[in-house]
Amino acid sequence: MTKTIKPRTIADLESGFPSYCKALRLLVEAGSSLEKVKRTICWDCLQRLHSSLPKIYHSPEYLFYKYIRTRLILREI
Repeated sequence: MTKTIKPRTIADLESGFPSYCKALRLLVEAGSSLEKVKRTICWDCLQRLHSSLPKIYHSPEYLFYKYIRTRLILREI
């Protein structure tokens, strides 16, 4: 018996936004490369949110570099 996966709705993605951001931050903290991060589910979900609602949600690439910048600033303190 094959299990079909129901695509997530935008409402589902919006409710999971904090979790996707946290996952992305953890990947940045672990030192993951952009190429590696782009293959994750959190990246896909963040990208879908940005594509659907670009005025509300930043691109995942923007968030990735923002978290790197924040990490570097905190390291200097």
